[in-house]
Amino acid sequence: MKKYELTSESMVFQGKELFRIKALVSFGNVKEGDMGGYIEKEDNLSQDGNSWVGGNSKVYGTAIVKENALVGENARVYGNAIVGGNAVIDGDAIVRENALVHGNATVGGKAKVYGNAFVYGNTRVNGNALVGGNAWVAGHAVVHENADYAVIKGLGSVYRDTTFYRVEDGGIGVTCGCFSGSIQEFRQKVLETHGTGRFAKEYLMAADLMELHFEKDIKTIP
Repeated sequence: MKKYELTSESMVFQGKELFRIKALVSFGNVKEGDMGGYIEKEDNLSQDGNSWVGGNSKVYGTAIVKENALVGENARVYGNAIVGGNAVIDGDAIVRENALVHGNATVGGKAKVYGNAFVYGNTRVNGNALVGGNAWVAGHAVVHENADYAVIKGLGSVYRDTTFYRVEDGGIGVTCGCFSGSIQEFRQKVLETHGTGRFAKEYLMAADLMELHFEKDIKTIP
């Protein structure tokens, strides 16, 4: 059974015809008969789960909103972006290109998530933050502005990208390959994996640099 349908109410946006949706049954916080936002085609919003596109939000291209994810207000999701899990995209936020937002993550304000970025866990991205490239922001990350995260490329034996970011308790979080945790846990993992060799030194120096980068009230260094 379908949970929503495309109505005859449409608009042309960025050269694409988008259709307002209407709920056919009640699910989640959506009631039967509720009008939603705009999508280009049914492929943009799963008929399963409690996912929904509401307000004046727009989802188009090959973008997908699925599972229990919500897109609302004036947000836009397009390109090849995927929004899933319990993620919420609202405000004037944009998720585009190959970006993935999942878990309990929220993206709001005028924030943009783009490129191959992966935002998941309990991450909050808002303000005017731009999270892009190959950034992976996870855990309890809080990204209000661009200075709240940094990506270092080409480290270690497989030259991977390592993302450092502020977390809600005031600390620093790290995502590197399959690792996600605090900067203290990252140091411990590096020593367990690489001992005292060259790659360990690279990662530990990067951690030192990022602690300086995120330090509050840094005085001018002569």
